[in-house]
Amino acid sequence: MQPVPLPVLSRRILIGAPLLAAAAYVLPVCAENVGKKPDGVVELYTSQGCGSCPPADAVLKELATEGKVVALAFHVDYWDYRGWTDNLALPENTDRQNAYRTALRLNGVYTPQVILNGREHMNGQDGQKIRRRIAETRGTPTGLTVPVSIEKTAPDRLLIDIGPGSGATNPVRVLLAYFNRETIVEIPDGENVGRKVSYANSVRAMETVGMWDGKPQKIEIPLSELASKKATGCAVLLQEMLGEGKPGPIIGASIMAAKP
Repeated sequence: MQPVPLPVLSRRILIGAPLLAAAAYVLPVCAENVGKKPDGVVELYTSQGCGSCPPADAVLKELATEGKVVALAFHVDYWDYRGWTDNLALPENTDRQNAYRTALRLNGVYTPQVILNGREHMNGQDGQKIRRRIAETRGTPTGLTVPVSIEKTAPDRLLIDIGPGSGATNPVRVLLAYFNRETIVEIPDGENVGRKVSYANSVRAMETVGMWDGKPQKIEIPLSELASKKATGCAVLLQEMLGEGKPGPIIGASIMAAKP
């Protein structure tokens, strides 16, 4: 799909309650860290109503399965008026994508759009380019430079452990993104009519759980937060904020999900 003009982005058209064809939430009983220090953070902005998105959704699922990056799908709501309401879309996801538009000085946003490490964008269908840029930024100042981990340290709590670091020129937020590891949706209308799509790591909520000042830091989170968000996993993003709520470079990250 082509970039969306700004007037379209402001629209919030509701077509009624979305039909969830197949997406039973499985609340986590046991959690696992699904990878060592990730090579990068890939945010895919996608929509069930976008005919160009299924190939990008498949690329993100491959990246999530490989476990080398923090791969997150942010479903947006601005295509809902075209015949199908995305039942994973959140207005907050659209707001985050539009904030990247401002931060990266883009003319518009589009689906499927990938934001890599909060620093650059590319077409989410281009798995080869995404992997190449991940490899090029790994171990460089434009990659993830701060060690971060998240793990279950007790039956009822998670621990975020952030190491020391330097180089951040802006305030740094500790963000926690709650997601579902897999959601299978049958789409009976719109551009993807008749498709049955498996969506990986679809974000259901995000929140700021702290600020980071360059020193080692530990933050505890109740494990019940995953259940309250109807999520089966969570990811920590250490992200600079550029002012006026604009997201900046992501300098550290980690991910954890319920065992399949």
